[in-house]
Parts: sequence; structure tokens; C-alpha cells
Amino acid sequence: MLTLVLIGLVGGFVTGISPCVLPVLPVVFMTGGVRRRPYLVVAGLAVSFSVFTLLGTLVVSALPVPQDIIRWAGLVVLVVLGVAMMFPRVQDLLERPFARIGQRRVRGERGDFVLGLALGAVYVPCAGPVLAAITVAGATHRVGAGTVALTLAFAVGTAAPLLFFALAGRGVAERVKVFRERQRRVRFVAGLVVIGLAVALTFNVTDALQRAVPDYTGRLNQALDKSGAVGALGQEQAAGLQHCAMLPSPDLADCGKAPAISGIQQWFNTPGGKPLPASALKGKVVLVDFWAYSCINCQRAIPHLNAWYQEYEKDGLVVVGVHAPEYAFEHVPANVRAGAKRLHMRYPIALDNKFTTWNSFGNDSWPAEYLIDAKGEVRHVAVGEGEYDTSERLIRQLLTAAHPGVHLPPATHVADTTPTDQDLTPETYLGSERAGSFVDGRLSEGVRRFTAPSSVPGNAFALDGTWSVGKESLTAKKDAAIKLAFSADDVYLDVSGTGTITTTLDGRTTTQTVSGAPDIYTVVHGDSPTSGTLEVKLSPGLSAYSFTFG
Repeated sequence: MLTLVLIGLVGGFVTGISPCVLPVLPVVFMTGGVRRRPYLVVAGLAVSFSVFTLLGTLVVSALPVPQDIIRWAGLVVLVVLGVAMMFPRVQDLLERPFARIGQRRVRGERGDFVLGLALGAVYVPCAGPVLAAITVAGATHRVGAGTVALTLAFAVGTAAPLLFFALAGRGVAERVKVFRERQRRVRFVAGLVVIGLAVALTFNVTDALQRAVPDYTGRLNQALDKSGAVGALGQEQAAGLQHCAMLPSPDLADCGKAPAISGIQQWFNTPGGKPLPASALKGKVVLVDFWAYSCINCQRAIPHLNAWYQEYEKDGLVVVGVHAPEYAFEHVPANVRAGAKRLHMRYPIALDNKFTTWNSFGNDSWPAEYLIDAKGEVRHVAVGEGEYDTSERLIRQLLTAAHPGVHLPPATHVADTTPTDQDLTPETYLGSERAGSFVDGRLSEGVRRFTAPSSVPGNAFALDGTWSVGKESLTAKKDAAIKLAFSADDVYLDVSGTGTITTTLDGRTTTQTVSGAPDIYTVVHGDSPTSGTLEVKLSPGLSAYSFTFG
């Protein structure tokens, strides 16, 4: 628990001094002018983190409301409070509902606290890995004592630098004569700043500011990301697994008792589709692989698992593919079954739609392999692609230890297609929820007409034509095209629907037919590293989810 608290405090402090705080700093600074106001504003902001982040996803998902309702509510409150700060009559109107429960006015302490709540609602999306871990915990119903402790510690950590700025604002107001003598005008200007922030956030003007400022906390966030914050939120038995995942070794290790495979919605490739009984795993060497069927990294790893299962099953190896969905469409059993069939998977597949097994293992990556010996102990964790020779060598060691004298077949020889290009473009998400590579900043949901620029920065994408923007995907409407600047041998597009995709690169154009559930299509295939700007046109009705690269 102490480790969680320390991770939360450090993660919160890093977030509080990161570039993402810049848009709210003017409001925090100018509203910290008198008495206890700095403490109330920052306290409201901390409560927003604690409540909205931890419970917001659960509440919103249970109601028939847009997923970004909290953010929009925060923006509306900011505008209302900004107007109230500018005009005393509006303040008087707002204070009337509170007249019967107290004498303090809305423009006083209650208003300051509400202002903090509104700031927190619009500030929550600006998050590092620790807040992301809290968000995942809330979204997957994994809210326990550890999650609450991490959340509260994060809130305190991020409040500390913000309180410093608010107190600095109060210090200026107390010492500078113009602030003391013209409080009405200062408050009017502060109201304008609050409204300006709301308008800037509405039209995503703040995104440009955040992109323009170098991320001077990037390395700190990377260090925190490797601290195992997600795993620390899981059960205690996952701690050893996280340690093994963060410190990979070419040899067998003692990672702790293997968690149970539980909370499974449906099974494939088992007799009668029934759950794999515990007796089928007892005394066996077990390889648990977390995957998602539209994950290109998983697809490149699966041929190795297929080969190991085929060669070593008779010698006591059991492979279990635990499917944990990354997208909403990956929750659909029929889609997973079709994806598994295309990948020629024959070993048992467990649909972990509620992330029960994922959480038990403290897992946070696709793909990830957990190698378990015949006594039920996890002996090796492999995160991501590659190092297949090492994994197979350890499998053979455990099989030999479990069955002394066994005559194993020769090692498999499946080509390792793991990309080795260090400049490879990272996975590019296209839906509004995670479209961090969009050239114009944040994508907003809804039907919009786009005009692509003449050039696109490296590892970014632009849109042209009319699109319907969803949380996870883009749906083509009219003259819809994506321009993508990339560096990779191969480019894949996750797309669904019925129609065609037309790809143009270096003056060469190719057309493919698309049909059915979401699947990965190869849009660029080269024998040597390629970089350039790719244009992909989608016929109306097709939905694109992400680009992946190899």
C-alpha cells in the first residue's frame, strides 16, 4: 500500500508540473486572490480527480448519456462561474438556491469550491500513466482499497504544485497595490480568463499549446510507467508477475503462484465449448497468452504459439489464449471466433471480456505470455513480440523437468517477423478517444467535413472529405480519405464494412475489397524500410479503427 501511495504522489506531482497544466494555470493563479480561496479551488480540483476519474466511467457507462458528458458539464459550469465573477447580479441569482442552507454567497467559498470541481472535470483528461491506470481500474470495475489509495495520493500529488501557483496568485494580489484597490476590475478580468479557458477547451485551442511546449516530464512518466502501477492495483499475487515482466530474464525465474483463469464469458477450441477443467492443467506446463484478434503484434506472435502447441501438446504443454478486447467490436464472440479461424488457432481460447483474468495476472500489454511450470508456478513472463527462441528453450526446460527422460521433437523454426526498425511508426488510433496523432489536435465526435493539409508531419495523420467520428473509429461518408506520414516496411489498416479501400503511395495506386467484421488489411507491403505519405480512400460506410506497422 505504501508503494501505491508513493507512486500516486509522484505521478500526481509530475502531472501537476507537466505541460498539460498550462491551460488551467491562469485560472488557478487569478482565482487565488483572497483568504481561503486557493485552498478551496485546489480542493475542488482534487475532489474532481478522485470522484470523476475513479467513478466517472462506471456512472457514465450505466447511463444513456454521451461518454464525454463530464467534460461538457465542466465547461458549462466554467462559463457560468466566469459570468458570475464578472457581473454581481448573476452572482446574486446563483446564490439564491443556497440562501436557505447558509449565509455564505456563491461568489464566496461555495463558488470557489465549485470552480475547482469544474476545473477538475476539464483537467482530468490530461493524464500520465498513473491516472491512466486509475481510469482503467475504474472502467474494469477494479476499485478496491489499493485503487482508492492510489487515486487519493495522485490527487494530493497533483494538488501540491497547483496550490503553490494559487498561493502565488494570492501573494501577488496582497502585495500589488492595483490588485488591492481595483478588486472589482481584477475579478472581472478573472471571469474573462475563466470563460476564455472554457472556449479554448471547447475548440481544442489548448491542444496546440500543449503540442508546442516540449514534454519536459516525458522521461519521468516513462519511469513511472515502468513502475508497475497497473500491476500494483491488482491482487498481491500479481506483484511477482509484474516484477518478472519489468525485469525480463533469458532464464527461468520464480514469479509466484499462477492466478486462476476465471471470469471467462465463453470458450473456443474446447470439447463442446465447455470451460477448460482444472484437471486439464494439473501437472502440465501451461503457456497463458493475452491477445486481441485485431492486434497486429499479437498476430505476428500467434504462429509461434501455434507451432509450440502442435509440437509439444503430446509432451504435456497446454497453451491458453486469453482474449482481452481492446476495442468494443472485440467483445463480440463471433468476431473473435472468425479472427481465431483466420489465424489458424487450434489451442483453447478464453474470452475475458470483463478483464477478470487480465486483472488477476496484473497484465497491461498485448501480447503477453506467462509460462507456468507443472507445479503451478509462473516461471517466465514475456511482454510484446520477439525472443521466441528464448521462450521455446524455457518451454523445453520445463517439459523436461516435469517428465524426465522425455524425448522432445526438434525445436520449431518459425520466422520471427518482429520489426527491428527503431524508427518504426507507432500504432496509430483513429477514433476520437485515442487519436493522439491527428494533425489538428483533438478529434471530436460527430459528422464533420475535413480538408487535409498539403503536407503531414512524420507519424501523424490528416483527414479529407466527410467523416463520422466515433470514439473508436472513423466512418467514411463522402470523398473520405486519410493521409498518413509513416516509416515502416508494412502498413496495416483495421477496417470493417463492405466496400473498397484505395491506397496511393509514390504514385502507385492499389484497390482492395473489404467485407465483413473488423479485420486487418495490408495496405503497404515492402521488402525494405519505407517512409513517405500514404493516402487511403475509403468508400462510404467503411469504418477504420487504427493503423499498425511492421
